[in-house]
Amino acid sequence: MMNESELMKKLLLESGDAGCVLFRNNTGMGWAGQLIERDAAGTVTLRNARPLHAGLCVGSSDTIGWAMSVVTPEMVGHRIAIFLAVECKARGGRLSLDQSRFLSNVNKSGGIGMIHREGEKFELK
Repeated sequence: MMNESELMKKLLLESGDAGCVLFRNNTGMGWAGQLIERDAAGTVTLRNARPLHAGLCVGSSDTIGWAMSVVTPEMVGHRIAIFLAVECKARGGRLSLDQSRFLSNVNKSGGIGMIHREGEKFELK
């Protein structure tokens, strides 16, 4: 059985074969500032500490990128990038409400938002 981190790494390696480009989207919050002290126990003291938010937003997918597509006959030969968000879930893994809303908003806006589960071959739908 594969955990979600292993599943995501596998997805990132295989995404090119599916005609897309994906990047890891880490989300979270940490602190930035001038390092004053770091003690042996690992405690860090910062001056001018300020929050540093990473990732797109709460609920954004594990991986984001784009899927390539050839557009309508009027633009033959041109390519466009379609926003792609893929949430990785191990067997039995469930979406949080924020993750579900994010994928729904991506799809409503013309992008591709999807879930990739362990044991499935990654294909754009």
